[in-house]
Amino acid sequence: MGDGQNLLIIIALLPFVGALVPGLMIRAGRTACATFTAIPTILALVMLGLLAPDVMRGEVVQAQVAWLPQLGLSASFFLDGLGLLFAGMILGMGLLITLYARYYLSGDDPMGQFYTYLLLFQGAMLGIVISDNILLLLVFWELTSLSSFLLIGYWKHLPEGRQGARMALAVTGAGGLAMIGGMLILGNIAGSYQLTDILQAGEAIKASEWYLPALILILLGAFTKSAQFPFHFWLPHAMAAPTPVSAYLHSATMVKAGVFLMARMWPALAGTEAWFYAVASIGLITMVLGAVIALFKDDLKALLAFSTVSHLGLLTMLLGFGTEAAAIAAVFHVINHLTFKAALFMTAGIVDHETHTRDIKRLGGLAKLMPVTAVIGTVAALSMAGIPLFNGFLSKEMMLEEASHTYWYENPWIVPALATLGALFSVAYSLRFIFHVFAGPVRDDYPHHPHDPPAGMYAAPALLAVLVVLIGVMPFLAEPLVTVAASAVTGAELHPHLKIWHGVTPALYMSMAAIAGGVVLLLLHRPLDRAWIAAPRPEAKVIFDGLVARAAGASRWLSEVSHNGAISRYLAIFLAASVALGFAAWSGGALARRPAR
Repeated sequence: MGDGQNLLIIIALLPFVGALVPGLMIRAGRTACATFTAIPTILALVMLGLLAPDVMRGEVVQAQVAWLPQLGLSASFFLDGLGLLFAGMILGMGLLITLYARYYLSGDDPMGQFYTYLLLFQGAMLGIVISDNILLLLVFWELTSLSSFLLIGYWKHLPEGRQGARMALAVTGAGGLAMIGGMLILGNIAGSYQLTDILQAGEAIKASEWYLPALILILLGAFTKSAQFPFHFWLPHAMAAPTPVSAYLHSATMVKAGVFLMARMWPALAGTEAWFYAVASIGLITMVLGAVIALFKDDLKALLAFSTVSHLGLLTMLLGFGTEAAAIAAVFHVINHLTFKAALFMTAGIVDHETHTRDIKRLGGLAKLMPVTAVIGTVAALSMAGIPLFNGFLSKEMMLEEASHTYWYENPWIVPALATLGALFSVAYSLRFIFHVFAGPVRDDYPHHPHDPPAGMYAAPALLAVLVVLIGVMPFLAEPLVTVAASAVTGAELHPHLKIWHGVTPALYMSMAAIAGGVVLLLLHRPLDRAWIAAPRPEAKVIFDGLVARAAGASRWLSEVSHNGAISRYLAIFLAASVALGFAAWSGGALARRPAR
């Protein structure tokens, strides 16, 4: 086994080994605990950097360890451009969150426990993006659900935290169960459980009669994990978690696992009408719905949560288009969304930490009292809105360009119109974040007198804000990484050219309409908000709670009916089931003559 292979295996193991340390080091103090949490992440980043030059040259680093040799299974890992992008995001953001959480968590919070959960989640996410065996990927997939359950419910004293954790686990766990079936079907079609083999068997998979069931089951796993409609409701309720969790799970890692899976499975599943109408349509609906709801949320983190839902819909829609240009735009927006959304979540956490409220209607005027925080939040929000010279503008333009010539059931207007509408609401809620939180006069009724936090708390979002500007004015900095990642997605050698000005195109007019419309919506927010509150609409949480209650009631009824203590009933159930199973086996099976010896 070569040095590169050894490094890849060590990278996969480091977070899990590191998770043993924080619980011990907390006895040496909070700073020591954070430092020893950061060390395995730094080591993994250094090793990833050593492998990066080979991957950037188009090579694929592979490693394999015997797992269950009796069954022919191995723990296989591989690192290509897409894996490098996501592994770098997971580890890089993990390092920034470790720093941020050191200053965000109070002295009463069990920091050792928090960092242990964080490293477990980091290891699970790393496993997803570098696994080459689909059964191993499924193990890591479920580990992300379990570790995120611990992180979301970290503040156990909050009922909403416990409920948010249960909801996230139920929805993503159910999707994971469906995905297991789809992955097993793919493995059966391809004749291998190695992901690299499955990706090379794309034509056989799409020609198989089992393609559609496999596609539906895998998309259920991806849609639930990435909070796509109608499974979007769990993500905002996970905002009861501490802000470091929100910034990590819901901008950089967990919710992007579904997007990663769709990008990873592109060569095997994309390129069919079923893929386009299922993936692009759900993504477009989610993009618009999330953006509309975000505008009317008064809780800072709720606004950002629904904006995350919307941007995940944007990414899903781009992957659903199935074109190489859309794949490039999706990969680029993954990077951009990471930078501005994580910075915004951390900014919201700073505001909450300093003012003791996240209610936008109780804020305003913070630019004078918290100038550093205001600059960071404004830069990140302008990028989220897609304003020129910030990185979000570049990928938004690329998205609108692809939407402008995408037909939906031969209609040339539906996709461009809805994409522009989603971008319009994105501008509106981004500007609301800026003007309703930081602009205006200083108030005298803040729950707590605010001021900028210590440098350790704003260092991480400040670094991300710098990246927002750098990529926005010098997009060529991101071009090499976008190139290798997008090439890994499509399986073709791509040569994108990222630039600020694309000329006078339909996307430019769509963008101008979105910015102008967003400003109008912000000016009309007060009467629109009253109309939104008065309008009847379904609440996803109420529907979910009702389904859970009915399922629990049905389970109690079934238990009471079947387990009443009467042996005659038990024997009747057993006899009926035995006869039914025997009849099914007899009528569905075929008798074959034993071959002569």
